[in-house]
Amino acid sequence: MTRTDTTTPASDGSPTRPRVLLVDDNAAMLDRAAMILAGTCTIVGTAREGRSAIAAAAELTPDVIVLDISMPGMNGFEVAAALRHAGSTAAVVFLTVHQEDDFFSVARGAGGLGYVIKPRLVTDLVEAVLSVNDGRPYASPKS
Repeated sequence: MTRTDTTTPASDGSPTRPRVLLVDDNAAMLDRAAMILAGTCTIVGTAREGRSAIAAAAELTPDVIVLDISMPGMNGFEVAAALRHAGSTAAVVFLTVHQEDDFFSVARGAGGLGYVIKPRLVTDLVEAVLSVNDGRPYASPKS
């Protein structure tokens, strides 16, 4: 796990930025997602595999977890289930290359409120994070 920022919400009445944990086994994807979200969210940490993500979520208590589905070891669905079992209340946005309806259905069943396909990362990630942070579902349109 990498901790990147632990800032607290503003006390001056300005809107608070969602606190986001990024989880992906691809370091370049983590960097890209962090750059996309930097102006809107506070990135509290990153993880590159499931067990580290679970530990990071417990320590950092993010508002939103952006979670890759296809990771070695524990996949994103297993991580999401473990997070719920551990009592995490963070909203989950699954980030994936999978556009098949089966994956989307499993993601919803695993507790994912958001679903962003990687080819639409630039156009959809910020909207997805802000939507799920407000309790509203989000799914990338199929390409």
